[in-house]
Amino acid sequence: MNLDKVISGFFIILAMTLNFGFFYGDMTSLEHHSKYELMAAIVVNIIATTLKLGDKTQMGSVLLATSLVADIQLIAAASIWTIAFYAYSINQEVIGIIISLSGGALIANFVSVALYVGDTLKSKR
Repeated sequence: MNLDKVISGFFIILAMTLNFGFFYGDMTSLEHHSKYELMAAIVVNIIATTLKLGDKTQMGSVLLATSLVADIQLIAAASIWTIAFYAYSINQEVIGIIISLSGGALIANFVSVALYVGDTLKSKR
């Protein structure tokens, strides 16, 4: 068993599940979406991104790209939520933007997990 692959896989899958946990819920209400879960998703996504930095393969490049997309979208969602909370008011449009950005990050995380599983299945024992 390769401990590096276990740790990397753990953080990749944890990033996706945390992102799903934030995304799942009523699209029109922020009460169903925890700001702490969004922050945890951002932190775990950044950890998963740093773990992908050392991989010099073509698959590693694609995994890094998907992770960067998820990072950017989650950070944008948190930034919009913070700016709207302190500078404006949070209305249905802002809620939709926040949840939509986390949904895009969820898709990027799903692609990352699918590629990771595919790469693991095709690797030699």
